[in-house]
Amino acid sequence: MSAPGRHEKVEGRDVFVFDDLVPAEESARYFAAISKASFTRTETARPEAAEFRHWVCEMPLENLPRTSLWPATETAVAGVRPGEAFRPYRVYTNYSSYGDVLLTHVDAVPGARELTALWFLCERWDTEWGGETLFYEATGEARIAVSPRPARLLLFDGAIRHAGKPPNRNCPVSRYTFAIKLRVG
Repeated sequence: MSAPGRHEKVEGRDVFVFDDLVPAEESARYFAAISKASFTRTETARPEAAEFRHWVCEMPLENLPRTSLWPATETAVAGVRPGEAFRPYRVYTNYSSYGDVLLTHVDAVPGARELTALWFLCERWDTEWGGETLFYEATGEARIAVSPRPARLLLFDGAIRHAGKPPNRNCPVSRYTFAIKLRVG
């Protein structure tokens, strides 16, 4: 089992960061493939912000086992939640570029046994490009920032308020994240 390189908590809820569960070249292959995919601007952070839609490309759930990211995700989940049977229920890729609006949201209600696995898909990433995923306390105060990096997996309790930030104006590439939503059952 691989251990996370970083483990933090927001109001008692876990955030894990894994690097190099898959080779960086694998992330680059996904980046090249997803860069050619069709996205729809249908995703919203929360119902009251429906006018701010962002780009998403859904993946049929039955295709997930054929990806090389799924076994690595299973390994990470088993390492931080041994003995619990988390199952995927939604899989998709988010796309953002400079100027997009990405708002704070939660992926699960408090108390739900859900995790979000978020893979950063890129060939390379420069700190100056921004694009961090931020985690917030209930007060709205930012608590944790996780930068994009090739082959980085961010695994967290879906009830934590968070937001992926779009890249800065100087970023020459789009920000792609491959999301796997999991719940016990």
